[in-house]
Amino acid sequence: MPTLDDIQMARERVRNEIVLTPCVRTRLFEELVPGRLHFKFENQHRTGSFKERGALNRLLTLTAEERERGVITASAGNHAQAVAFHANNMGIPATVLMPESTPLIKVSNTRRHGAEVILHGQRFSQAIEESRRLEEARNLVMVHAFDDDAVVAGQGTVGLEILEQTPDVDVVVVPLGGGGLISGTAVALKSLKPEVRVIGVEVEAAPSALRSLEAGQIVEVETAETLADGIAVKAPGKVTFPLLQRFVDDVVLVGEEEIARAILLLLEREKSVVEGAGAAGLAALISGRVPVSPDETVVTVLCGGNIDLNILSRIIDRGMVDDGRMARLVVTVRDRPGSLARLTQLVAREGANVLEIAHQRAFADISVGDVEIVMHLETRGRDHVDRIIRVLREDGTRVQEEVLPSRAVGGSRPRGV
Repeated sequence: MPTLDDIQMARERVRNEIVLTPCVRTRLFEELVPGRLHFKFENQHRTGSFKERGALNRLLTLTAEERERGVITASAGNHAQAVAFHANNMGIPATVLMPESTPLIKVSNTRRHGAEVILHGQRFSQAIEESRRLEEARNLVMVHAFDDDAVVAGQGTVGLEILEQTPDVDVVVVPLGGGGLISGTAVALKSLKPEVRVIGVEVEAAPSALRSLEAGQIVEVETAETLADGIAVKAPGKVTFPLLQRFVDDVVLVGEEEIARAILLLLEREKSVVEGAGAAGLAALISGRVPVSPDETVVTVLCGGNIDLNILSRIIDRGMVDDGRMARLVVTVRDRPGSLARLTQLVAREGANVLEIAHQRAFADISVGDVEIVMHLETRGRDHVDRIIRVLREDGTRVQEEVLPSRAVGGSRPRGV
């Protein structure tokens, strides 16, 4: 079981090669989170996540013979990049197994750092199984993403830095997947300041640590696709699970909608790009899953920033629709010259910007003499959208708005028919 001494030795071992990430207070979420909220910006590492700490510490413990043989790992992306980057710098051959569903940015970055990348399976667990097979077949050295003493000790350096940067900390909220980050961090925190509350945050699509803690033993769960792919694992590790039991105070779950909202808020308010797993802690705080009081100092770890740009674009669009800054109106007017011009004039008079417009005749549920017009508008907020709809109806126009069934990525339904 990794100890405080192991973590402190890891700190000295990796100190010159790891970015000292900031841990600073933000006042941009005061209406959403009670207490003095601080972010630990682990998304600012060179490969975009905290994983560099544990990967480098493990690589630095290899013997000369092990370095010559080369290393292998399985990862949903961040650990892969960390191993590839530091192994390449140290001249160690690296092979990385990644699920086929891994975001493209993580795959391409891992290859760019010099590793052999093998895509295998749809889930992280399948990639792990194949990595174990190749470990034996190729006589390679395993650098596990979380179930390794040296990796856990390396991740624990986050806890040491939090205490140095925010000595009055009362609550630390940490994203939780396999448990490497929160285990090491909790050992450091509890060893030096036992009264600190350490809270883990899992995604509802993969609650393996919570179910294992409830059962008192490691259990596997079936995982589903999630924005927080970096923490979607079937089970905590044999190294990490006893540490979770001993040092972590509570584990809470968050959903896809809450994660998407946290990603968007961090981008818009904090000007920080954070992936789904990295935003899990803030998601738990703004949804009230982690109770904190106004006089408490809270730190949440933004553990990674490697998000697929296509996903980020969809989250931004969905968030703007939720806030009423984008709207799609379905308008029915008479199919005659001038109808479209009058419609756009009314919208322009109210100060909205038309982004897209389309006519539907054959496939719309309308009379032969009508045309259905779908307008995608840029607006100033919910009140603005409502005013535009009211003005159109006062002009005798049939209009309805298409809104989202939820904040999660999905379909749409009519509103205000």
